[in-house]
Amino acid sequence: MLKRYVLYLILCCCTTSVLAQQRPQYTQYIFNNYLLNPALSGIENYTDIKIGHRSQWSGFENAPKTSFLSAHWNLNGDYLWRNPLSLPEKGDDPMSRSYTQNYTSSPAHHGIGIIAVTDKTGPISRFDGGFTYAYHLQLSGTKNLSVGVYAGLSRIALDYSAISLENQVDPALANAVVSQFKPDVALGVWYYGARFFAGASVQQVLPQKLAFTSSANYNTGKSVPHFFLTSGYKLFIDDEISAIPSVMLRKVEALPMSVDANLKLDYKDKFWIGGSYRSADSFSAMAGFNFKNLLNLTYAYDFTTSGLNTVSNGSHEIVLGFQLNNAYQVFSGGRSWR
Repeated sequence: MLKRYVLYLILCCCTTSVLAQQRPQYTQYIFNNYLLNPALSGIENYTDIKIGHRSQWSGFENAPKTSFLSAHWNLNGDYLWRNPLSLPEKGDDPMSRSYTQNYTSSPAHHGIGIIAVTDKTGPISRFDGGFTYAYHLQLSGTKNLSVGVYAGLSRIALDYSAISLENQVDPALANAVVSQFKPDVALGVWYYGARFFAGASVQQVLPQKLAFTSSANYNTGKSVPHFFLTSGYKLFIDDEISAIPSVMLRKVEALPMSVDANLKLDYKDKFWIGGSYRSADSFSAMAGFNFKNLLNLTYAYDFTTSGLNTVSNGSHEIVLGFQLNNAYQVFSGGRSWR
């Protein structure tokens, strides 16, 4: 039969086991909510590109490893306005206290983007890639509402060479399927102003059967929707230091609801530190630098608090961001309340 850890990993990826969710999890989503919500497509006044890697449960054999590339931009190349998508003067702090007090909402505009994610856990690997679109509606002089959609394709594969069998004719692998492609759709909504945001999204909207064999005893796996609800607010401690508390609720069918509580302390949108708590899972420490108007680098370390802490040395996550076509010389790496 399959080794215990292999069977465990397959069940985690292909069923609604109480032990894991089907999509990768991130610690630094609070600085790139676009990964979870397509409604953020084109929210910036530049092309926002991020490349990241996450090594989860370091020290645990065959633990999940995730890499991603995301990029999104607006379709209104000639728009200029005085709000967080631009700057009053080139090089100014884009979200200073005085600037947010004079905030005006963005004109209605369109945004598009691309997302590519690879995730590998033991012998199972997954690739998700697709395109996003969002429309940003101007609700008032200070508020916007955007709605977005993601459409793509997922490839889920099983590497038989990585599986050790005691019985070479194990029925669990009879008529085995090496890989499978599934269509994928996600939906989202995002409400935002100068200092606050609130959003909701759902991934894996289309129900799909997930199985690596046609055997009736082992083909009951399926994909299930992943729901996200998040909100945050920016508080100024003084003219140079701000605090951004935020919260996220995550729900996957057949799993308990997960709650994240986050806090970021920011100095002039140039350097920041932060912390996060994920219920029944981990504490996280985060830090980041913004290098002028082109690059930003962030890092997070998760301290595992679940039962895996006996075999795990924690999780590492690093993200490198690029800001292209940055006409206003925006210094910070994205909206500072994210």
